[in-house]
Amino acid sequence: MRILYSFSVILIFTVNISANEIKERCESIISEYFKNDVQYSFFEYTIEPKTRSEIEIKCQQRFLSDKVIVWEIRKADSIKAYAVLDNVYGKSLPITFLVIFNPGGSVLKSDIIKYREPFGGGVANENWQQQFTNKNKNSAFDLGSDIHVLSGATISSRSVTKGIQKLVMLIGEISKNNGNKIISVR
Repeated sequence: MRILYSFSVILIFTVNISANEIKERCESIISEYFKNDVQYSFFEYTIEPKTRSEIEIKCQQRFLSDKVIVWEIRKADSIKAYAVLDNVYGKSLPITFLVIFNPGGSVLKSDIIKYREPFGGGVANENWQQQFTNKNKNSAFDLGSDIHVLSGATISSRSVTKGIQKLVMLIGEISKNNGNKIISVR
């Protein structure tokens, strides 16, 4: 029950998909990326108000919640990566996305978990998502120059780009402060 409650914080706007389905999709992406050669646990991370405010100002986009869901991904006794689940608003509905980071805070992979808008779904395209690979806190996220804007998906392109940038800025805090309660281990 605690697992589903935690996911409901992130997925409060979810339409036609359960929190458990979101969790399973995220864990499937993590397992596939690491070829099932890792163990992971997830926890709910509460963003400190000062950190939240600084990131929102820098990225010019608000977090939809003061919490994100984080997977700590391990191989043997060392942290191999983190994956962070969050939502951003598209034109009128949330876009749920996952970003996998190496321990240094660079993006390894990003993926759209649930796209709810009738138009603009091109942001879920793997080729478009690959633009974020290797982005880190020192990277530019300028739409139109560093990140391609998709025709017919301008709002979604902007929203997802800013959402990933927010998580890139947040991942350092998460990795420093990951003493949160682990909810589930696989």
